[in-house]
Amino acid sequence: MTYQDTLQWLYKQLPMYQRQGKQAYKKDLSHIIKLDHHLGQVSKKFKSIHIAGTNGKGSVSHMLASVLQEAGYKVGLYTSPHLKDFRERIRVNGQMIRKNCVINFVKKHQTFFKSNQLSFFEMTVGMAFDYFAKKQVDIAIIETGLGGRLDSTNIIKPDISIITNISFDHTAMLGATLEKIAFEKAGIIKMQTPVIIGKKQPETQTVFEQTGQQKNAPVIFASEQKTQSYQCDLKGYYQKENKHTALVAVAQMRQLGWNIPETALIKGLKNVSRNTGLRGRWEVLGTKPLIIADTAHNQDGLRFVLHQLKDTPYQNLHLILSFVNDKDLNQILPLFPKNAHYYFSKAQIPRALDENILKQTAHSYGLKGAAFSTIKTAFEAAKKNALPQDLIFIGGSTFTVAEVI
Repeated sequence: MTYQDTLQWLYKQLPMYQRQGKQAYKKDLSHIIKLDHHLGQVSKKFKSIHIAGTNGKGSVSHMLASVLQEAGYKVGLYTSPHLKDFRERIRVNGQMIRKNCVINFVKKHQTFFKSNQLSFFEMTVGMAFDYFAKKQVDIAIIETGLGGRLDSTNIIKPDISIITNISFDHTAMLGATLEKIAFEKAGIIKMQTPVIIGKKQPETQTVFEQTGQQKNAPVIFASEQKTQSYQCDLKGYYQKENKHTALVAVAQMRQLGWNIPETALIKGLKNVSRNTGLRGRWEVLGTKPLIIADTAHNQDGLRFVLHQLKDTPYQNLHLILSFVNDKDLNQILPLFPKNAHYYFSKAQIPRALDENILKQTAHSYGLKGAAFSTIKTAFEAAKKNALPQDLIFIGGSTFTVAEVI
């Protein structure tokens, strides 16, 4: 098998949530537990930090990984989804897993995968945990894929758990209220293990406090903690909250005995992208015209991004948008400005919303523009129409950004 053959098998053999949606969401952890035993209980062979949340978990994960790398630790990092290369999901000290490691893991365990009908996500989590165990990482930062309680990553016993914030996303799987979504995220809270809640919210506070009491787990609301001011190379407005959560996590790790010098904290936050390879967060792709891409894809995330767009100087605004088909456009589209040029498009994935449906719905909210069958043609049209003083924004989903960068 070549690397591409291996990826094709991983993508096509079984459902994957990021591409196919609700049908790929499993309702228990029995398969991943079985896989972990098959691999020699690799989930128990490294220390970890477990991170869930509606928005910000990727940024917080990368911030912490960068800081711990600067502190001299060998750091595993598991995140999802990827932008350009599957291997972005599994890194050690910023370096992606080698292609031959992906190929060999699938070859070695393919019969087991098939006979147990494992999902894409279960196989990928098993691959990451096996890789981190083999590389003997000092600690692994593990980001949940969806929810928490039933997420395949939820077999680890971390040093600390982090839940960044709760807002409406994936409601078909996680529930239609903030309380129900919080209950699913709170599933990562472990016995006698501190949990940091990035944002204290009236609708979710009780859920976390009650779960903490049941698990005898200290609950720390980051928004109530004071931290010093540090520079960070991630420039999105929403990163202020994420950075604060990461700083509270660092303080908690120091209390647990982790040696994180102040110099490591300063350098780590200044060099998150360089140290970890993080992309797609208020990323500037060009100037004259200014071109910015951001993976924000739900109401809360987009509200921050659109606020920052409003504060950014430009002559004319061009927005290239595509969404997946389970997004509630009636909640999202009213956030967007009417005085902009829109390019409605469709990412090259099965779950992508048809560009003509997006255009029609957007027009009902006064958002005018044309439909394009691919993001590439939409981007080319925007660049052709834009003046040097204009701003082109690309967003709506991770997959939109991935096709541009």
